[in-house]
Amino acid sequence: MNKMDRQRIETVGKLGSTYGIRGWLRIYSSTENAESIFDYQPWFLKIKDQWQAIELETWKHHNHELIVKLKNINDRETAQTLANVEIGVDLSVFPALEEGDFYWHDLIGCQVVNLQGYAMGTVSEMMETGSNDVLVVRANAKDAFGKQERLIPFLYEQVVKRVDLTTKTIEVDWDAGF
Repeated sequence: MNKMDRQRIETVGKLGSTYGIRGWLRIYSSTENAESIFDYQPWFLKIKDQWQAIELETWKHHNHELIVKLKNINDRETAQTLANVEIGVDLSVFPALEEGDFYWHDLIGCQVVNLQGYAMGTVSEMMETGSNDVLVVRANAKDAFGKQERLIPFLYEQVVKRVDLTTKTIEVDWDAGF
């Protein structure tokens, strides 16, 4: 087994369009604080469905954007081949969280069950609203309430009663009819 087989890579952003003629690229960060993406090294780029290691040479602010210079990417044409490519990092570089805090990537794919035992569906994505994060739950195919999707606020202890990452289950105090 090679090193890449043991790594779990999580997407943390995406390269955008080129900037200038010397190989710079715009970057779109999906980390809570956009600049935090630079704290997580090394980076991997998803090229043809394969994660490939890449070294960050430098980065800077330009207007209201972040731009990056990747090592050995020295011209616009080469940089263009990387436009819209996902940026990933090995999950082992993320810091441990306190009790009740979770990384979104850990919650996506979890089954959501309410206190009455009703299987409400699977977390398909997370949404940031400003006041709190929201679980976007894709309802099961034959949902008894005719729901296709539920938006459940991620309010730990108030709405979200228990998260079990081992069984990938989230227990919520939420009416299945909502």
